[in-house]
Amino acid sequence: MESHYMQSLDWLILAIYFFVLIAIGLWASSKRKKGGSLFLAEHSLRWHHIGFSMWGTNVGPSMLIASASAGFTTGIVSGNYAWYAFVFIALLAFVFAPRYLGANIQTLPEFMGLRFGQSTRNILAWYTIVTVIISWLALTLFAGGVLIRQVFDIPMWMSALVLVVISAFFTMLGGLKAVAYTNVYQMVLLIIVSLILVLVGLDKVGGVSALVDKVPSDYWVMFKPNSDEAFPWLPILLGYPVMGVWFWCTDQSMVQPVLAAKDLREGQLGTNFTGWLKILDVALYILPGIICFALFGDTLKNPDEAYLTMVENLFPVGMVGLVFAVLTACLVSTIGSALNALSTVFTMDVYVKNFKPGAPQWEINLVGRIVVLIGAILAIVMTVAIDAIKGLNLFNVFQSVLGFIAPPMASVFLLGIFWKRCTARAANFSLTVGTLFCLTIGVLYLWPPEWLHVAWPHFMMLSFELFVILVVAMVLISLTDKDKTEYKIPEPIHEGWSKLAISLWITLAIVMIGLYVYFN
Repeated sequence: MESHYMQSLDWLILAIYFFVLIAIGLWASSKRKKGGSLFLAEHSLRWHHIGFSMWGTNVGPSMLIASASAGFTTGIVSGNYAWYAFVFIALLAFVFAPRYLGANIQTLPEFMGLRFGQSTRNILAWYTIVTVIISWLALTLFAGGVLIRQVFDIPMWMSALVLVVISAFFTMLGGLKAVAYTNVYQMVLLIIVSLILVLVGLDKVGGVSALVDKVPSDYWVMFKPNSDEAFPWLPILLGYPVMGVWFWCTDQSMVQPVLAAKDLREGQLGTNFTGWLKILDVALYILPGIICFALFGDTLKNPDEAYLTMVENLFPVGMVGLVFAVLTACLVSTIGSALNALSTVFTMDVYVKNFKPGAPQWEINLVGRIVVLIGAILAIVMTVAIDAIKGLNLFNVFQSVLGFIAPPMASVFLLGIFWKRCTARAANFSLTVGTLFCLTIGVLYLWPPEWLHVAWPHFMMLSFELFVILVVAMVLISLTDKDKTEYKIPEPIHEGWSKLAISLWITLAIVMIGLYVYFN
């Protein structure tokens, strides 16, 4: 295996990274109680496990590359997707998490089953399984496989296989506990390496003031006018909340570390820690692209190469290996979390609930491990299939399509939590007919036929409008529904509310508002 990026010392660094990673995974797995559940780490996760796991699941090599590319072309404005998230992470901490933990659930379909009944649980379980396989596994593997193929010059199937084997190993061996413990190690490494890259880049440019002078002044503005095609402020303000509620509050892969919290206090502190970590996204992921523009803007033709250009030109031998260790870490973190979420939902919501209600724990764990294996194989097959289709930037297309999945999930969970009158028929309508409607609009948006002449709004505004349509439809169905079933919203847990967590959230809100004011 050869690479023009990697020298002998880089390979040694990469080997050491994997050795330490496997050692931590084995140690974490040994901490799991014999015969205990794989899925929620025996409710033992502390705030740092939760924070690093949620952030690690959110971070992927595609995000690193795309963020640097966005920094290179537009400055910090794409940081809205990171900084605006704190509002919805807070919503998870204070609205959703108390109810999730109070209901003592293992999956979010289980929670919706308590709210609306078994039919909603079944629909949402399969909905989640398909979403995890396509968005979290296949797309993450595809993006990571492209990067690894570029660096190491190996086929896509081999890239995907290597990544899945490492991720599945931890998930099958130690479940969520192993994934969470290795995430802490990997994300600390990510912060250190990314920070070094930024500091070396700033030194090369000549400092912060020199960087400000060498890039356009609008590179430092978070809100662009509505006339801006890529980042108009109003669609982001209205549209991102739809994505934010779905991603941070209702997605099994993201929320599972909170479900595994030792108690509500740890869950709220952990989500708060995630909010602070999201501030780093701009400094660690977007700023390298801005620095690259200042250093290599005249010579670099493809913005997507900004991150690797910085690495190749600024880092000495050895550090390059550490960077690729970090990129691998991002992949392993995301894929491991996704495999664990997939395993949990299928095992608990499909197998145990519908086929073997009284299954012993050893059988549940065995089924969970089998699901991890099948999910890994499916993800590899889909990754190779995606790679075989030529002529489209499929990663961007699929990411856009996923944006159309958000309105149904956001509408069901928000009305399910905040409106007692909402019925199962309305929820099921949004999850089935609403999803088909949104995906149809998404296909027409991405591949408009010649006969269709529509002046489409910005992607984020379209997501908001679809959300409003589904909410109105759900309200009308609920008000006209003759179903007399007494639907109950699961009660939030009242013990464990922490003054420290509340104080830290208030502090984070003040800091975020200050950052937005400063950069506008």
